[in-house]
Amino acid sequence: MDEIMALALRRAGAESLEAFQRSQGLPETGTADDATLEALRPFLLGYRLVTAEAGDSLFLLAQRYGAPLAAVRTANPLLTPETLRPGDIVTVPLPFSVVPTDVPMTSRLCGACIQGIAARYPFCRRGLLTLTAFGRPVETLVMGTGPRTVLYNASHHANEWITTPVLLKFAEELAKAAAFGGTVWGRDAKRLLERVTLHLVPMVNPDGVDLVTGAISPDSMEYRQAEDIGARYPGIPFPSGWKANLLGVDLNLNYPAGWEQARRIKFDQGYTTPAPRDYVGSAPLDQRESAALARYTQLLEPELTLAYHSQGQVIYWKFLDMEPPGARALGEKFADASGYTLDDTPYASGFAGYILTWNRPGYTIEVGRGINPLPLAQFDEIYRDNLGILVLGMEGTDGSPPETL
Repeated sequence: MDEIMALALRRAGAESLEAFQRSQGLPETGTADDATLEALRPFLLGYRLVTAEAGDSLFLLAQRYGAPLAAVRTANPLLTPETLRPGDIVTVPLPFSVVPTDVPMTSRLCGACIQGIAARYPFCRRGLLTLTAFGRPVETLVMGTGPRTVLYNASHHANEWITTPVLLKFAEELAKAAAFGGTVWGRDAKRLLERVTLHLVPMVNPDGVDLVTGAISPDSMEYRQAEDIGARYPGIPFPSGWKANLLGVDLNLNYPAGWEQARRIKFDQGYTTPAPRDYVGSAPLDQRESAALARYTQLLEPELTLAYHSQGQVIYWKFLDMEPPGARALGEKFADASGYTLDDTPYASGFAGYILTWNRPGYTIEVGRGINPLPLAQFDEIYRDNLGILVLGMEGTDGSPPETL
């Protein structure tokens, strides 16, 4: 049984697949047939879709399924609460958080989290950035309507997947607080989203993440292809040392800013062919994932970007001698809020990464400490350390006191 199915069973309160099938009136086969998977689906997404019958109301459906009425109303802003029409499709949130932080992240689970958040909080917009060469989606989640635009991304590197649930958990907590009049890191969430439009790309490298977290079968062509690439670099543990996409290109070395210099540095280090890490590709932006994120960034022209990586508990704040106005001051606020060190990007690592090349703040946040992939036991500390950074990045550098945001 894979960990995602085990998660869904745990949320359903079932001790086994057979017990779940029994509770749903399904044949107790003990196998994950199509009917069983469909019945488990709401427990992965965090909501179920219910077809209203004559006499139904949102109040009655909330009672029937044990959901808070406020959550049901939030998820269905276009429906008349008191009297539903027969055939209306009602989204009923289930009584748990959508984003899990106790199981390894995969592309499928990331997609389920994005879908679940957007369904429970329809003011969040789900989008598709691109499909990888192997058909996995690189998705976006957009929140807020304000004039200030910021863009956060995570998991450029496959074995740094712990950064994806950081962004997803933040999105869910921010959406919930905005919907129900709450705060995040002491800030009024609703007012924050009226001032800011937040764009999230929670998993830039879904192919690589699935390799590292075990979502790709060792019997598959994808896995064997990665094994062949890894065999050329026996000094890198497989698959735990894998940072690249499944074509063997390090996505965070595939951007135009200093790509030729990065190529010289990495070729001198021996990364001259597709590799588990540090191969820059044959040309800047020759990978679907990096090309799509670069286009998205250029289209948005965000006021600020955060790129989440692991590890080191450090914040890199500038590219070469570029010092965007306010970037150092905001970086110092990030450091104070998180306890991380604010530092210049090391020269050998400072080229061809995801970097804003116009004069606006862009930061690389290296979370946690240890050897990648970091254990989930560090997640709570990582999230606590970074919550202030995520909020302060939305607020920006204008110096306004919190109560005006």
